[in-house]
Amino acid sequence: MTSSSPARPPVASTPSDAKVALGWLHTAKFLTTAPELKHLPRLDVPEIAFVGRSNAGKSTCINTLTQQHRLAFASKTPGRTQSINLFSLGKQGVTDAVLADLPGYGYAAVPKEAKYRWQQVMGNYLQTRDNLKAVVLLCDPRLGLTELDEILLDVLRPRVEDGLKFLVLLTKSDKLNKTEAAKALSIVRLQAGGGDVKLFSSLKRKGVEEVAQHLWDWAHPPEKPAKKPKAEPAAEAAAGDED
Repeated sequence: MTSSSPARPPVASTPSDAKVALGWLHTAKFLTTAPELKHLPRLDVPEIAFVGRSNAGKSTCINTLTQQHRLAFASKTPGRTQSINLFSLGKQGVTDAVLADLPGYGYAAVPKEAKYRWQQVMGNYLQTRDNLKAVVLLCDPRLGLTELDEILLDVLRPRVEDGLKFLVLLTKSDKLNKTEAAKALSIVRLQAGGGDVKLFSSLKRKGVEEVAQHLWDWAHPPEKPAKKPKAEPAAEAAAGDED
């Protein structure tokens, strides 16, 4: 597998509002598709993966965040697409981050063999992808986190403990009233082990700017200040010791 690591520009300052983050997401372009991990290019820029069950609204979410109607393609037959799709992000043609669209899982009509193969591919990706910095799990709040979602959380837990960013988006939240939305948030927060959970609606654009800001911050972490060298003993103090 050949290396394909685009040069990364200097880290930009954090934007004061979500407009810069949304403008950055609008630069998204198709990079490559990979049916297996060995086909993924090696990258040294931050990668943010979107995962979720079929029909959770993943493709719609990505298209809404990037303000592009057909960047992430939703198959007419849920569960049919079984490849990882990568999209590059960055202004002036310089890639500074990548979005990874992982196929939806859990669709009943998919043959067991295909389900098992894909579960292995996705599990290996989430556990071993070196430049993976964050995962966004999409969930229909009317269903809550399913058994497959919880299995995915178990796979991610060691990496989250090591610093991987993680966010659960409750999509299609426009279908809930305030009481239902509050209840769904409370339940999923417990299921996610206290992880970050937010309401999202592509139709009402609920949570769009907030999520865009999260993606920007994950891809552009502030640089840690260099450690100051230890101060040398004062010349006069040394002189005093000689007296």
